[in-house]
Amino acid sequence: MSDKTKVAVVGATGYAGFELARLLLRHPQIEKPIFFVRGEHANVRCLTEIFPQLRGWGEARCMPLSAEAIAKSGANVVFLSTPHEASLELVPELLAENPKLRVVDLSGALRFREPQTFAEWYKLAPANQGTLSEAVYGLPELYADALPKARLVANPGCYATSVILGLRPLVEAGWINSSRGVVCDCKSGVSGAGKEPKRETHFVEVNENFRAYGLFTHRHTPEIAEHAGIALDDFIFTTHLLPVERGILSTLHVWLAQPRTTDEIESLYRHFYAERRMVRILPGGRLPELQHVTHTNFCDIGFALDPSGERLVILSCLDNLGKGAAGQAVQNMNEMFGYPETAGLL
Repeated sequence: MSDKTKVAVVGATGYAGFELARLLLRHPQIEKPIFFVRGEHANVRCLTEIFPQLRGWGEARCMPLSAEAIAKSGANVVFLSTPHEASLELVPELLAENPKLRVVDLSGALRFREPQTFAEWYKLAPANQGTLSEAVYGLPELYADALPKARLVANPGCYATSVILGLRPLVEAGWINSSRGVVCDCKSGVSGAGKEPKRETHFVEVNENFRAYGLFTHRHTPEIAEHAGIALDDFIFTTHLLPVERGILSTLHVWLAQPRTTDEIESLYRHFYAERRMVRILPGGRLPELQHVTHTNFCDIGFALDPSGERLVILSCLDNLGKGAAGQAVQNMNEMFGYPETAGLL
C-alpha cells in the first residue's frame, strides 16, 4: 500500500498506551495518530502535556473521546489500550459508527471464542458471540494469514505470548509428554500490573521483594491452553512480580515423549520461526535475559536439555510493553495493512 494509514488511539495515558504512542509517532507508514482522551485528561490538546518526553517527536493531537469523533476523524484503524470494560463498550459503538473501521484491542475483551470462557475468568459479561467469532487472535507468528482481512484483532496477553511462543513448536510436533505435566514458571516487571495505583505495586512493596500471585486464577491461563494447544489439566501456570520496570521471563519445564538431541530441538524451533523476524532463537544451552529484549519487540527463546534427552527447559523472554502489548499491536497493524512486519519496530 502506498497511502499512509490514518490511526486513532484510545487509552494512550497508561504504560502500554504510552509505548504505543512512542511507536506510532515514528512509524513510517502512518499519518500522525490522533489520541482520544476522556476523564481527567478530557481537556488535553496534545499528548506532550501528559508526556513531555514526546516533545519534538511531531504532532500528537488529542481530542475528547467519543465513537462519533473517531468515525469523523477518518481513521482506518483504532487501537484500544483500554480496560476490558471500556473495550466491551467501545467496540460495538465504533463498528456501528463506521463498519469499515478496523480495531486492534489490547484488552482481554475479545480473546476468546466462547463467551463463557471470558465470563468465567474475567468475571464480566462477555461480548456477543458474533463479535467474538469475528475477532482474530493477534499472534502474528501463528495467525498472520488471518490478519490482512481481519476487522477485529484481539492482542494477546503478555504472559500468554511468552508461553505460547515457547511451547507451540513442541506441541505441534507432538514432542511433549503432557501426561507428565508442563510447568510454566513466569516472572514479569511491575509495569505489567498497569498504571492504576495499587498497594501491592507501590515502590516500598516491590523494591527488594519478589512474590508470586494469581496462582490457578491468572486470566492468561485459558489463552495459553487454547493457543499453545495444551489441556488446562496438563499444565501449571504460575506468575511472579519482579522488582524491575519491564520484561517477562518464562521458564517452561516439559518432559519429552522420547529422547531428543540439542540439535533436534534447535532445528525444530528455527524451522518453526524461520519466517518470523520478531522471534530470535538462541543456540542450544545459551539462555535469554531481560536486558536483551527490553525496549524491543523481540521474543528471545533459548533452552537446555538434560543428559537423558527427555527433560527440556525452555526460556522465553520478551518486553511486556513491547512484544507483550504495544509492539505486538503495531506488528498486527503491519500485517493487517500489508506493511513490512518490522515497520516502526526496528
